Amino acid sequence: MALTKRHILGLAAGALALAATPALADTVGVTDKEIKIGNINPYSGPASAYGTIGKTIEAYFKKINEEGGINGRKINFITYDDAYSPPKAVEQARKLVESDQVAFIFQSLGTPSNSAIHKYMNSKKVPQLFVATGATKWDDPKDNPWTMGWQPNYQTEGKIYAKYILENYANGKIGVLFQNDDYGKDLLKGLKEGLGAKASMIISEVPYEVSVPTIDPQIVQLKGSGADILVTIATPKFAAQAIRKVAELAWKPTHFLNNVAISVGGVLKPAGIENAKDILSTGYIKDQTDPAAKDDPAFKEWGVFMDKYYPDGNKLDGSTVFGYGAAQTMVQVLKQCGDDLSRENIMNQAANLKDFSLGILVDGIKINTSPTDFAPIEQLQMQKFTGEKWERFGPVLSGETS
Repeated sequence: MALTKRHILGLAAGALALAATPALADTVGVTDKEIKIGNINPYSGPASAYGTIGKTIEAYFKKINEEGGINGRKINFITYDDAYSPPKAVEQARKLVESDQVAFIFQSLGTPSNSAIHKYMNSKKVPQLFVATGATKWDDPKDNPWTMGWQPNYQTEGKIYAKYILENYANGKIGVLFQNDDYGKDLLKGLKEGLGAKASMIISEVPYEVSVPTIDPQIVQLKGSGADILVTIATPKFAAQAIRKVAELAWKPTHFLNNVAISVGGVLKPAGIENAKDILSTGYIKDQTDPAAKDDPAFKEWGVFMDKYYPDGNKLDGSTVFGYGAAQTMVQVLKQCGDDLSRENIMNQAANLKDFSLGILVDGIKINTSPTDFAPIEQLQMQKFTGEKWERFGPVLSGETS
């Protein structure tokens, strides 16, 4: 059949339209109406206290959907429980990628779980974005270009504690309780590197396994070592046990608690608020229990969000603020993607955040990434629990602290 001038012009116009619009049919997990996002959280098991993060994210995406979605697309958030078990995390990641056909996995939680799946995710070239773990290895765009962290890394945190100890307790004897996996060892490594030539101040290192019911024997062992400084590197369940056992033993060490286990509602209240007084930690997210938060615009918005979309959530649990901030960051990335929601562009935009501000972050801390910098938040500030709230002090610290 001969092509008329009209046919030719019509075909040309159609070709131009296709060239100008991303081929959504070839974009995994994305249609013109939805974006499929996968998530893995420990809704059960030894780290189930973190399950509220996944629930907060789900609630925040519901809010976004009710407001019209992102560039006209609704978020289809698919979240599975891995019970903080690496083999289960592998099973769930494969299900999300191969069966559910998600565009990417977001905020998968835990160093052990993410360690178990990150080679798979990178081999499949599926973004593993803003993982909920501070392991230093997530900032490795050269070897793992499809995996990116969100929170400050554990080694930096350990170095900050070391700097504070050297400046204030130079003759102290340090005992360390740590989770016996990549998470615990990562922060311990930072502590040792920060102490440098004075690493011998650590007189006892006591690991625990996440499968144990209690870490009471480890705390007894640490007290018996003669340590007068205790550094606890633990997830919420075990952090609460440590605080409570230290009090029961009438032991009075200077106590440092890593920042993934400082939730007032999730850790300190179960441990006994009176037992947590004077504990030291670091922070990058403002404390929602601080009376000043009542007048903070970001926390007013967070409060409204919680009341409407997650009314069963515990407002004393800092994990809800964490999930809220991580979800806001993910939404920003998707907005930057526009209509190009290919996995490659999602990853490119995640690596192109410039001075992105979140009201929940400590003043002066902004989110920045680049193709060579996969560490969105790199600053922390020391803080002490007053018995009522976390009170920040000193400068905001970033990167190397020595």
